[in-house]
Amino acid sequence: MSFLNSIGRSMQRNPRGPKRSPTPTGQSTDNVSIPPQPSSPSSPSPNKPLYLCSPFVEAALVKGNFKTIVVLPKYVDIMEWVAVNVYDFYTNLNEFYGVITEHCTTQSCPTMAAGPQLNYTWINQDRKNVHLPAPTYIDYVMTWVQNLLDDEAVFPTKAGHDFPQSFPATVKHVYRQLLRVFAHIYHAHYNQILHLRSEPHFNSLFAHFLAFGREYELLDIKEVKGAPQALVGAGMLWEKWKELGILDG
Repeated sequence: MSFLNSIGRSMQRNPRGPKRSPTPTGQSTDNVSIPPQPSSPSSPSPNKPLYLCSPFVEAALVKGNFKTIVVLPKYVDIMEWVAVNVYDFYTNLNEFYGVITEHCTTQSCPTMAAGPQLNYTWINQDRKNVHLPAPTYIDYVMTWVQNLLDDEAVFPTKAGHDFPQSFPATVKHVYRQLLRVFAHIYHAHYNQILHLRSEPHFNSLFAHFLAFGREYELLDIKEVKGAPQALVGAGMLWEKWKELGILDG
């Protein structure tokens, strides 16, 4: 099913829930980030990341293939379905980040790292690529997404209000940014997730996010995996979960 080629009508939704969890306050900007830019090469860790090790990689709340829970329900508008799920992904991811935010500081995470050789960059107001500390980058992302969710012109909540023609492209960009937040947490903060014994919840959220993104063409697999010389750490979960039958190729 091609979401990007489908433009439907909105249906009434429940009012949105509480605002996002506190994150370090940075300068708000409407600028968006560019595709991943590799940082200077550094020595890779000699150990396999914990999220790829058993039993953590198998930990999940949902058993079976996530394909079954992302299929468009009968009689539900595709735009509405995508909007509601994107809101849920944002809300749940933001809650996870809110719990571990004290461990994500400018000192511990001076760049928005997603792998041993990969840092994401941001486009500033001068249209230049800049490296930001992870908490600043994530604050920009979460603020930007929250503002979109609050904008009735982008995410309409009233019956009879149409989604804009630009909605598919907007959601695809939101998805790309949320993927980067997932990738940073897996790379830099999975120990905190394990300490909270929340790996089944976080793995399930990410697997659901990946399955939904692929189903509705919101996610390019190249963005999940990264380039050969600058792999996204969490992208390796894609291959592992395919082997386990959790995700489709």
